[in-house]
Amino acid sequence: MSTLLLVLAGPMQSWGAATTTGRRDTQPMPTKSAVVGLLGAAQGLARTDTAGLARLAELRFGVRADQPGTLLRDFHTAPGRNRNRTVSDRYYLADAVFTAAVEGDREHIGAIADALRNPVYAPALGRRSCVPSRPVLLDIRHDLDLEEALEVTPWQAAPWYRHRHGRPHTLPVHTDTRPGQRPTHHSGDHPLDYHQRRLRARPVTATTVPLPHEPATTAHDPLAVFFDGWD
Repeated sequence: MSTLLLVLAGPMQSWGAATTTGRRDTQPMPTKSAVVGLLGAAQGLARTDTAGLARLAELRFGVRADQPGTLLRDFHTAPGRNRNRTVSDRYYLADAVFTAAVEGDREHIGAIADALRNPVYAPALGRRSCVPSRPVLLDIRHDLDLEEALEVTPWQAAPWYRHRHGRPHTLPVHTDTRPGQRPTHHSGDHPLDYHQRRLRARPVTATTVPLPHEPATTAHDPLAVFFDGWD
C-alpha cells in the first residue's frame, strides 16, 4: 500500500454539507466526496463515469487540520426567473490549511499523482471559485500507511499563522475507520453517484497526532505580506 498526501490551502474553501433552501454550509474539514471529486477532475473523469469515481472512492481517506481557518459568511444573490433574484447565505473557511491523504495500491496512487502534476481540470477546494494557493500534490509515501503518513508529514500551517498562534501540541485527524475498529462518528460524504448527487454515510475515526517536529517550509505564502510584523 502507498499513501498520497495533498495540501489543501487557499484564501477560501467550502466543503459541502447538507443544503437547505437559501443556505449552503461548509464542514470544518474537507469531505471525502469533495476530495474524490478533485482527484477525479485531475484525471479528467466525467461525472457519469461511475466505475472510475467508485474506484477513487474506495481508497482509504484521511485529513489533518493544520490551520483550521475562520468561518466566513457570504450573502449571495443570483439571477432567477421572472426578474426575481435568488438569495442565499454561503459559508466558507477562510485561510484554512489541511493535509489530506488517500491510501491504495502503488500503481493507482502513482497514476493519481501523475494526474495531479498535469491535471485535466484545475483543482478546486470544494467549489470552483475556491482555488488553491499552493500545488495540491504534497508527497507520496510508499513506506507508510495513511495514519503513519499523517503523523509524520510536516506541519503545513502558514508562517504568519505559526507566528501568531504558536505551536499546538496536537493536530486533529479524521480517517476512514479500519475494518474491525469502532468509529467515533459517521459522516455522510462517501460518494455513490456524482451525476445524481447520491452519498452514503461512512464510519470515521477522530483522533489527534502530535505536532511533527519540523514545520514545513512554504515556498510562497500570498497572505504573508498582510501579517508580517503583526503580533
